Amino acid sequence: MILSLADGSVNYIEDGDTYLLDEGADEPNAAIFSADDLTITGDGALTVIAHYNNGIQSKDDLLISGGDLSVTAANDAIKGRDSITVRTADITVDAGGDGLQSNNDVDPTKGTVLIESGTLTIDAGADGIQAKTTLTIEDGDLTVVTGGGSANSSTVAGGRSVNGAWGAWGPQGTTASTVDTPSAKGLKAGSELTILGGTIDIDSSDDSVHSNGVLRIDGGRITATSGDDGIHADTSLEINGGDITIGRSYEGIESMEISLNGGTIRATSSDDGINAAGGNDASAFGRPGQNPFSSSTACSLAVRGGYIVVDAGGDGLDINGPITMDGGTVIIHGPTENMNGALDYSGSFQLTGGYLIAAGSVGMAQAPSTSSAQNSVMINTTSAISAGTLIHIEDAAGESVVTFQPSKTCQSFVISSAQLETGSTYEVYIGGTSTGSNVDGVIEGGTYTPGSRLGSFTISTRTTLVGTASRMPGQPGGWFP
Repeated sequence: MILSLADGSVNYIEDGDTYLLDEGADEPNAAIFSADDLTITGDGALTVIAHYNNGIQSKDDLLISGGDLSVTAANDAIKGRDSITVRTADITVDAGGDGLQSNNDVDPTKGTVLIESGTLTIDAGADGIQAKTTLTIEDGDLTVVTGGGSANSSTVAGGRSVNGAWGAWGPQGTTASTVDTPSAKGLKAGSELTILGGTIDIDSSDDSVHSNGVLRIDGGRITATSGDDGIHADTSLEINGGDITIGRSYEGIESMEISLNGGTIRATSSDDGINAAGGNDASAFGRPGQNPFSSSTACSLAVRGGYIVVDAGGDGLDINGPITMDGGTVIIHGPTENMNGALDYSGSFQLTGGYLIAAGSVGMAQAPSTSSAQNSVMINTTSAISAGTLIHIEDAAGESVVTFQPSKTCQSFVISSAQLETGSTYEVYIGGTSTGSNVDGVIEGGTYTPGSRLGSFTISTRTTLVGTASRMPGQPGGWFP
């Protein structure tokens, strides 16, 4: 079936609240319904209002290759059972259910969604775009709101009770068993989600970008505001490029295996910033797809490149397994509560290159492993350093190693840099002023005017720990001389 929208034409289809169907039949169930392939093409306009159920539906492949479409549906707006492909179209969706959905769960090669280009504006009560198997975004401009947006969050900071649409919490963070709520993710794939480019803006009450399997981001500009996780993959997550901003989330980035190789990432979270800790996080209770991946499975984080900034209410990096870092920049404005730490890992943190700054609470503070190839320093102070107070380290010649301005109160400060040399002595100052510019807390350029001298340290091992000891088992500490 081919639906051609003549250039300049304005077309309108609206159905009723009920359909008169043959006994035992449940189709057709959409204002525009095809039992075969459906292609919508042309340069005209089409408005679809579906009171009964779905807006546009194909039982096979659905191709939208042009036109200006506006679809309002009681349930799903646009469905292609086997596949949906969108190119050079302008689509606006207002759906009680999913915005775009491909749901073939019989053939693993089908149930796919491909966005090649175009402009999509989606407001959905459930998922924005859902693919039963693979979802690929090559290009285009996407604006997606799901479940009323992140303001209709499933959680509050710390994962405690809320009274939003996602149901009530019981004592100790349990959920009422009667709650039965739909998934309301921004982008959702059953097996694989790939983002190659485009401009994507998501405001979701559930995860903003979610895969039940693997997820890869190679490019594009993504802005996510989430009531749950910003970016989540059950199995593995790989980010090779792009410009990603997670302005609000419960956990910023989450998967079993995380590989950060390039791009720019800024993630703000009420709990962990980057999480590979396994299990069901508390944010998902009471809804389907509870972000389940087993904590018994090996979790890991590898940082090979990119520029990553984390502002976390919980752990900055929370990894139930090893961390490796051989490139890139990681800046963490971590937790203020001692039950969390800017760095939280199991096993080892092997650091061979790159630039790391992690500021947070002292109670569970960790530093990179002593077997690392690049030197690190962890400074734990006897009293908290107020937000906005400068932390400055300089070498014996007075050359600056770092001037950092934490956005929150902190008592532990970790830095790893190629500038830290074995055998060299460094001075530490707290407070003071700088004429330099603040870039994500790192003061670049300018002149530093000293505050209070905290003390000095000399690097004799790969990980130098100075100041009061943290409460983290296996983390030694010492006083400034």
